Amino acid sequence: MDSTDPKQGGGFFASIATSLTNFGSAMTKSVNGILGYEGLEVVNPEGGTEDAEEEAKRGRWKHEDRDGHWKMMQNHVGSDVTSLVTLPVLIFEPMSMLQKMAELMEYSYLLDLADECEDPHMRLVYATSWFISVYYALQRTWKPFNPILGETYEMVNHGGITFIAEQVCHHPPMSAGHAENEHFIYDITSKVKTKFLGNSLDVYPLGRTRVTLKRDGVVLGLVPPPTKVNNLIFGRTWVDSPGEMILTNFTTGDKVVLYFQPCGWFGAGRYEVDGYVYNAAEEPKILMTGKWNESMSFQPCDLEGEPLPGTELKEVWRVADAPEKDRFQYTHFAHKLNSFDTAPKKLLASDSRLRPDRYALEKGDLSQAGFEKSKLEERQRSEKRNREANSHQFTPRWFDFTNEVTPTPWGDLEVYSYNGKYTEHRAAVDDSSDGVQETDITPTEFNPWQYENLASE
Repeated sequence: MDSTDPKQGGGFFASIATSLTNFGSAMTKSVNGILGYEGLEVVNPEGGTEDAEEEAKRGRWKHEDRDGHWKMMQNHVGSDVTSLVTLPVLIFEPMSMLQKMAELMEYSYLLDLADECEDPHMRLVYATSWFISVYYALQRTWKPFNPILGETYEMVNHGGITFIAEQVCHHPPMSAGHAENEHFIYDITSKVKTKFLGNSLDVYPLGRTRVTLKRDGVVLGLVPPPTKVNNLIFGRTWVDSPGEMILTNFTTGDKVVLYFQPCGWFGAGRYEVDGYVYNAAEEPKILMTGKWNESMSFQPCDLEGEPLPGTELKEVWRVADAPEKDRFQYTHFAHKLNSFDTAPKKLLASDSRLRPDRYALEKGDLSQAGFEKSKLEERQRSEKRNREANSHQFTPRWFDFTNEVTPTPWGDLEVYSYNGKYTEHRAAVDDSSDGVQETDITPTEFNPWQYENLASE
């Protein structure tokens, strides 16, 4: 926590967290004892107590499914379950994690503004708001599909961006992504560590994120807060990300420290974000405040963090309108990620859009989606056995493993870097298309595989 922040000390937040824990324990005994689920905490996101038993019965699971899943999962309490168990398709959304990575690009105009901005502190306001914008998507409680090793996702036709992501490691699951337009370069190595707590899941982002603003060559690095998924087994599933987000300008030493408030009594503080832009001398220059599911605003401040006289709070970002009563709570942009409107010509056969399980789920066929998901997972296991038998190693196509290891608050991370080959590939495809504008989706069979014609064993 930054030494110049007037909110340091954490006593208030610590006391709230302790109170919530004590309350949760009491509610667990009274509610879960009745229902037969000792040890599972039910947390009402609105903070109410009078409907605790009714809250515990809510959720997407049928009673018999919930019982079976709990019996399977209870042995994993306290474990990292990132790639430990096969999960039922009914908890998934029709999108892979690679597409979820691309969803950050919805408000990429904010990075364009950051690149064009002369004020170094306002530059951080724009860039930070861009990183916050993705949390609206993260509040969805459906789980994206784990990418198959070698799976890719391509996106074009949005803000002049070319985006490519690839699943570079299966265990532990790791993805790498690269995006670029005339204003910025975005690179990420994505990895998470989880802790399963029975009815909730703590998610720790071990990834490394870098944004380079092209005009001045400014390099920005992000440390996001952890995330907690509540009421996995029963109750209304909901997501919270209490903690601090730090965005650092490695070129100048300026930084932003924002605090994501935890959901408190009766929903108090839920979604709220506030903090400051600091200069290299750790003096506050601009305050930022808002809600990560609605909007962010800023205002110049003095060295005490108080708004400067004669200035006013101005909005810098607001979430776009979304379809009403959408089945998966998708925005219009999220729907585009599954369509071929954002696909380039001659789409890679390894692209997430072509996954048969994802497509079946999108069409509402859960049975077919589960069948296709099982087939993909078994084929992936067969590939692994084949590699091990032949002493082969999987080699990503568009990203290279480096010797760089970067520290994060939750552990060290091995870094993958973009090797530039996708840019060359895409240029060659475009040159050979003879002006044809339509996306070529001839290779409709999903094919991320290292070995051809490998039958499942």
